[in-house]
Amino acid sequence: MSKRRSIILAVEVEGLSQADAARLYGVSRSWVSKLIARYRLEGDAAFEPRSRRPRTSPNATPPEVIELIIERRRTLTSQGLDAGAETIRWHLQRRNNVAVSPATIRRVLHRAGLIEPAPKKRPKSSYIRFQADLPNEMWQTDMTHVRLADNTDVEVLTWLDDHSRYALDVTAFVVVNSRTVVTSFRETAGQHGHPASVLSDNGMYYTARFARGGRTGLNRFETLLAELGIEQKHARPNHPTTCGKVERFQQTMKKWLRARPAPATITDLQVLLAEFVEHYNHHRPHASLGRTTPAAAYTRLPKTGPTSSPAIDYRIRRDRVDTYGKVTLRYNSRLHHIGIGRAHAGTAITMLIADRDIRIIATATGELLRHLELDPTRTYQPTGKPRNP
Repeated sequence: MSKRRSIILAVEVEGLSQADAARLYGVSRSWVSKLIARYRLEGDAAFEPRSRRPRTSPNATPPEVIELIIERRRTLTSQGLDAGAETIRWHLQRRNNVAVSPATIRRVLHRAGLIEPAPKKRPKSSYIRFQADLPNEMWQTDMTHVRLADNTDVEVLTWLDDHSRYALDVTAFVVVNSRTVVTSFRETAGQHGHPASVLSDNGMYYTARFARGGRTGLNRFETLLAELGIEQKHARPNHPTTCGKVERFQQTMKKWLRARPAPATITDLQVLLAEFVEHYNHHRPHASLGRTTPAAAYTRLPKTGPTSSPAIDYRIRRDRVDTYGKVTLRYNSRLHHIGIGRAHAGTAITMLIADRDIRIIATATGELLRHLELDPTRTYQPTGKPRNP
């Protein structure tokens, strides 16, 4: 039995005075007086406490604003776009001329059951964030997979500016390899200028350093960056968060694509990608950019570019001259054959490589067997000696 009920029954049924009831139950006489007055006026309703909610809330969010918040949330979600409180606030302010705080928007969404709790989600404060100081100081790049309506797999290559999150180029390919990476990079750099550095994962189309223990030399993309004096950076293996900006961009892109019918062809997919990039760059506020757009952040400051001299690929390779008197060397993703002479067949050799300057030495004796500058246009590098008659 509640204390309220006990006090009321003690006064009304047992005949205790209000002062005695207050003393017995350890409450104030004024509260007992109010309780008995309410009982005589409302009856059994006095057994339950009244709501403490104020009768009027002059600062409450107007119903029409609540409807706008819920409508904007559902619209953005249906379009596969970000629908967080900050984004909704941005849209309401610019489209409806309504100023609402993010905290108010979150409360409205919670009451409407439109926010799913994520208690195990890692807090943002636990991440170590970095950002380039200027546009073109560093580009991030990555490849992801998208499926067409007939379940055909298509590979999408992205170039993203690290400073502004500006999507420089997003292109769909049947397959991404070092040749398509080089072509795409040249076209993107032709539009936006060369970056000072490029950050990527360790895919074979970006680097050959993990191919056969890293002894195959530079691939096409690595060679191009070295020639341009562009620093190449790589994420640690199995650490995709290093390229977190481009990874997050691809996640946003795929969410947007899932909200639309699957494209029938790679051409249809490219049309959708162009539409998404236009929206992402120019019409979507970015939380990490102070709620401005990537396009505004990309053009706000002067661009930087390559700051180092062209790099030279220094390598030491150990091999053996084959029965035809030649050895092979991969340069710019292409295999070249270097003539040494049949007289040295089977000889163990050490190759000292400085980009295209190559010295081939007999490992056992230290004799210089050949010194040449590799001609990348020729598959076979002849010795220059006349053949025996």
